[in-house]
Amino acid sequence: MWKTILRRILIMIPEIIILSILVFVLAKAMPGDPFTGMINPKSSPDQLHHLMKINGLYDPWYQQYWNWLVHLFHGNLGMSYEYQEPVTTLIAQRGLNTFWLALFTMLMTYVIGLPLGMYAGRHEGQWPDTLIRIYTYVTMAMPYFVILVLGVWIFGYQLNWFPTSGSVAANVSGWSGNLWSRFQHILLPGLLGALFGTVNIVQYLRSEVIDAQKSAYVQTARAKGVPTKAIYRHHIFRNSLLPIASFAGYSITGLLGGSIFAEMIFSYPGMGLLFLNAISYRDYTVITALVLLYGCLNLLGTLLSDLILSVVDPRIRVE
Repeated sequence: MWKTILRRILIMIPEIIILSILVFVLAKAMPGDPFTGMINPKSSPDQLHHLMKINGLYDPWYQQYWNWLVHLFHGNLGMSYEYQEPVTTLIAQRGLNTFWLALFTMLMTYVIGLPLGMYAGRHEGQWPDTLIRIYTYVTMAMPYFVILVLGVWIFGYQLNWFPTSGSVAANVSGWSGNLWSRFQHILLPGLLGALFGTVNIVQYLRSEVIDAQKSAYVQTARAKGVPTKAIYRHHIFRNSLLPIASFAGYSITGLLGGSIFAEMIFSYPGMGLLFLNAISYRDYTVITALVLLYGCLNLLGTLLSDLILSVVDPRIRVE
């Protein structure tokens, strides 16, 4: 397996190079520039010309790409034009916020989705199954941003149970206060994201459980007198996880990339909000670095899904 993983990583290298070229060229092709809105409107065009020249924005794209690539191999992704900070520092700061939100969302997604899917499949046609299916249909029919806006309005503004912006309160002190405040800020967007993310898990798992109940190995286990709980726990559950495991890697890396809708609506300072701001400000260095990071995460998600699938089903091996 380790040889396969190494081979897959080596295959990713030319893919990442091609992706970096495309991203760099498309970012440079965006209309506008990163300096127009940063200088005084009464300033002369010579100042704008000077900023463009010293930052190399008049050089041919291939020369700019080569300079960026050389700096990349030295661990330097450039300076953000808007924030006047190194891009690596910005991504590290925002990435940490996104990591905690993604971790909590992923945990809640599976904590809620797996029991619901198992329960609905085990009680097919009964009223609990009907209620769970209504929940999945309603959630699937609603756009994600509508769920987030409703959640903010009801639980944030009307009931005032959760904070509605930021990642940590300004008046906290001490590591315990900081940790509790951070948890409060990710609780609502994480739960709303988890409720939306459970839809596919519940539907896939329910269908697999219903099919597994009629399979030959389950009928054989029942004929041998195996307890029903043991059948569901050791036979049906594990075999029903295969379709869920096949896209688990994409889900994990997708959350790490930052939820743009959640971070925008909650003004949560993660990588998703950073990406939106970078597009608005024509911050080329940040755009290029983030899109390249998202591409690497997507490639990593493909490998991670295969590995998770091979762990869930020992018959499947990554070749």
